Amino acid sequence: MSATLLPGQPHVHYENSQLHVEGCSLDALSITHGTPLFVYSKASMLDALAAYQRGFAGRNARICYAMKANSSLAILQLFAKAGCGFDIVSEGELARVLAAGADASKVIFSGVGKTRAEMACALEAGIGCFNVESEAEIDVLNEVALGMGKQAPISIRVNPNVDPKTHPYISTGLKGNKFGIAHERTLMTYQRAAALPGLKVVGIDCHIGSQITEETPYLDAMDRMLDLVESIEAAGIPIHHIDFGGGLGINYNGDTPPAADALWHKLLGKLDARGFGQRQLMIEPGRSLVGNAGVCVTEVLYMKPGEQKNFCIVDAAMNDLPRPAMYQAFHSIVPVKQAASQSSGAEVFDVVGPVCESGDWIGHDRTLQVQSGDKLAVLSAGAYCMSMSSNYNSRPKAAEVLVDGAHSHLIRQRDSFADQIRGEKLL
Repeated sequence: MSATLLPGQPHVHYENSQLHVEGCSLDALSITHGTPLFVYSKASMLDALAAYQRGFAGRNARICYAMKANSSLAILQLFAKAGCGFDIVSEGELARVLAAGADASKVIFSGVGKTRAEMACALEAGIGCFNVESEAEIDVLNEVALGMGKQAPISIRVNPNVDPKTHPYISTGLKGNKFGIAHERTLMTYQRAAALPGLKVVGIDCHIGSQITEETPYLDAMDRMLDLVESIEAAGIPIHHIDFGGGLGINYNGDTPPAADALWHKLLGKLDARGFGQRQLMIEPGRSLVGNAGVCVTEVLYMKPGEQKNFCIVDAAMNDLPRPAMYQAFHSIVPVKQAASQSSGAEVFDVVGPVCESGDWIGHDRTLQVQSGDKLAVLSAGAYCMSMSSNYNSRPKAAEVLVDGAHSHLIRQRDSFADQIRGEKLL
């Protein structure tokens, strides 16, 4: 039996020319469950988490999974059982976390547009902390908490004006972004919050972006954060925890982000040097825990040659895999079954879906040896694919499978038509 590993995909490999996730054949899974189909590796997710756990060994730290990356209940359950807290951005995400059996006290509520109803729900559940993102939000949260006879634990999200060197749509720490309190207004905002009876200041938060592949932005942001902590505490306001957010990238196309444990070795060295090594730490990784754990299997429907482009039309679309259309993002695309000859018959294709949009593409200019009925695997599809998927063109959301060694578990059934129209009413 031969095995061929794929770069950056330690749990996705070929065995006798058949692509596997851990011990399960993707072709066999797609026959059982149909396509498009998302398949996730449990071992990949736990290995990614273990890198953070190694980095924080011996420290007072909490890893809060940023569940917007992938909010499927079984994945939340997996991370909850592994000891994670959760970073949420809506009441719906809180409901998912609680449904997965997680501890509400380990939940951080982020986001720029929390409603009064969401605040009340989170207070009633007893979440650990609100990451407050504007001065107006401070006033509203204070009112809501007082109206419930409660005190809301808060940290203030700081916008440190650090360039994360990533796609502009997922950059969150620059002055022109909508997130957080401006670095220059942070101290006065803490003083204002500390004076309000419905709020209890417990920490400080910073999150500069997503798919960050360099360590320098993290080091720069940490310096600015620690400067602020010193000034805030000098004003008599204790900061119990420091939340450094998430954003660490993964390998999509030869990307070389630092390993989580190596990155945190450097960051903790800076914390120690500045006297903050024993402070409680929180981080909010998302993509780096789940991104490379997922594969989307899709069937080739038609080959369509053209004068300027050859098109490979597949049954997965922008509603299943929105990242290429939304961010011009790259995902590797490989055959589920390798051809006997890897060179003869290969052509260059745009891999596109059936949705009625020219923006419905999965990959441009891909060299593939493929024909109708073959199956392809879109790699690194564990983050921001299923969680951002939709029913556009009245297409059903895909099924999801979690693989654990040689065993597979259906964790989401494919949408039925009844699922799509539930809640709609005829006149």
